[in-house]
Amino acid sequence: MRMVFVHGACVRDGSWWWHRTAELLQERGVPSVAPALPSCGEAGLPAGTGGPGLPEDVAAVRQALLDADEPTVVVAHSYGGIITAEAAAGIGSVRHLLLVSSYLPEVGQSLSDFGDGSPAPFLDIDPGAGTFEVRPELAVDTFLQDCDPVVQARAAHHLARQSLQVTGQPVGAAAWQQVPSTYLVCAQDRGTPPHRQREFARRAAGVVELDAGHHPFLSQPAAVRDLLLSL
Repeated sequence: MRMVFVHGACVRDGSWWWHRTAELLQERGVPSVAPALPSCGEAGLPAGTGGPGLPEDVAAVRQALLDADEPTVVVAHSYGGIITAEAAAGIGSVRHLLLVSSYLPEVGQSLSDFGDGSPAPFLDIDPGAGTFEVRPELAVDTFLQDCDPVVQARAAHHLARQSLQVTGQPVGAAAWQQVPSTYLVCAQDRGTPPHRQREFARRAAGVVELDAGHHPFLSQPAAVRDLLLSL
């Protein structure tokens, strides 16, 4: 068994966001990888208008899933659920999807379909450049309030401007319709309100709640490890 972690929007270096849980899994002999997402500037191409978008993110994650044929659990965080819906479709080695404060889109839906039509106050959107990012001064209070000070300080170095086009690009498949899925509701999340998560979770086969903020794999890695091992 292995884990593939798909990080969320406006961050880079998925292996850093995942490292606390990855280390605990490795102690149990379970390897994991965190593929780079081109729309976040992780493939050497700048984010923005004309740059990489959702199709390139899907291709990167799909390649990571195809690189090994052993049974795989995909951990999709936030925007990562949009990518995973298409990237994990039709791959026999994918045995389970864990959606963390995330989305399970139908074919033809995009990230924007899960919003309320107005920009989130913690985002800085630059339509001219075709990018968006989390406002650095709001990152900790919105997404990392339950993490320790070391993580909070280091997280600032792993934020990224992302191509805005990913918010409106629809998915071409819905892997969660064929693959067993579990939704992890983060009950203290200030970025994606828990009541919205519970609405999204209705499409998943199972639901688990954790008293954590937006990044439980950093704030409560042992709990996330145990959940993954149970799957």
